[in-house]
Amino acid sequence: MLLKRKLSEKMTDKPKVDPNEPIMQRTLILFKPDSVQRAIVGKVLQRFEDAGFKIVGMKMRWIDRNFGKKHYFDVAQRHGEIVLNRLLNSITEGPVIAMVLEGISAVEQVRKIVGSTEPKSATPGTIRGDFAQHSYAVADSKDVGIKNIVHSSGSLKDAEYEIALWFTPDELHTYKTVHEIHVF
Repeated sequence: MLLKRKLSEKMTDKPKVDPNEPIMQRTLILFKPDSVQRAIVGKVLQRFEDAGFKIVGMKMRWIDRNFGKKHYFDVAQRHGEIVLNRLLNSITEGPVIAMVLEGISAVEQVRKIVGSTEPKSATPGTIRGDFAQHSYAVADSKDVGIKNIVHSSGSLKDAEYEIALWFTPDELHTYKTVHEIHVF
């Protein structure tokens, strides 16, 4: 009897949802130069599509340090100038593929797929856990930014800022996918 009561309680418990947060979201992904140069963009991209995320914008750019500073606008304040300079050197060493994904709770779900910022700590099955081995210690010893394949927006607020920085409204598209019919 006690087991039945607990099971029924769990079934009726509703997850807490922030009513101010939209269910359908957009988030920014950057395929960093290390993923472009290693020719693994297609394999990584498939992870997002397999999960049901829709690409609504995509382009390749080779950015300069000034644009990189706009993208990493708060890194110096949070982590120091050394980390900012390492990130700027890394993101400007080759072309970057910028992509906007759309889906249910996209910011949070994409972060789960991507994995921990430090690949050494990333769980197997995540993008960083499967495609990278870099660690903070290695990056520090070589005085480079961490090679972690992709960037993904850390919050809905970050996503809104980053998408506006990388894309104009005309570069973002609306269309239906089969996932919207079968998954949503």
